[in-house]
Amino acid sequence: MDDNTPRTPAADPPPAKTGRPGWVGDILRDLIGTIVPAILIALLIHAFLAQATRVYGQSMQPNLHTNERLVVEKLSYRFHGPRRGDVVVLRDPSGGSELLIKRVIGLPGERVTIADGRVFIDGTPLDEPYLDQDTQGGGRSWLVPPLHVFVMGDNRDASRDSRVFGAAPLDQIIGHALFRYWPLEQIGPVR
Repeated sequence: MDDNTPRTPAADPPPAKTGRPGWVGDILRDLIGTIVPAILIALLIHAFLAQATRVYGQSMQPNLHTNERLVVEKLSYRFHGPRRGDVVVLRDPSGGSELLIKRVIGLPGERVTIADGRVFIDGTPLDEPYLDQDTQGGGRSWLVPPLHVFVMGDNRDASRDSRVFGAAPLDQIIGHALFRYWPLEQIGPVR
């Protein structure tokens, strides 16, 4: 044979097998493509929009009870401050690691006074239909500083609140407790 004769190229060898069929890789890619974004979305929601919390203790009875689960929304207080009557979740202003659930009673610049078993705001009795008892701590008065709120539990006899640790800084408030989702027979808005 002449050296000028064209030669046919040898066939390429078949690709080496990796040990797992292609469909397993496809499933893994789909799972990662679904799970990673879902985790990121959940983290963003938890950080900026809402989170779940659990009630510990009796300080908010008769309205909230131990082991009830709540949804706490975090967004609205970025646009306006807490309002009187809001049930809020906050970091312990006295430096403890626990989260507290309390009701906003006094707003910045207001004088909160307890007398005759009632709460007065700037001398006017506060209407508190959510209570089933008198308020302890009579004869005391607090002026709520700017960027703070005065918070109290609904169970005034068993609540460590602003009567103990003073007004709570707004930056300690995590959010507004909006919805109870557990136990199922108590599901509904937090009032």
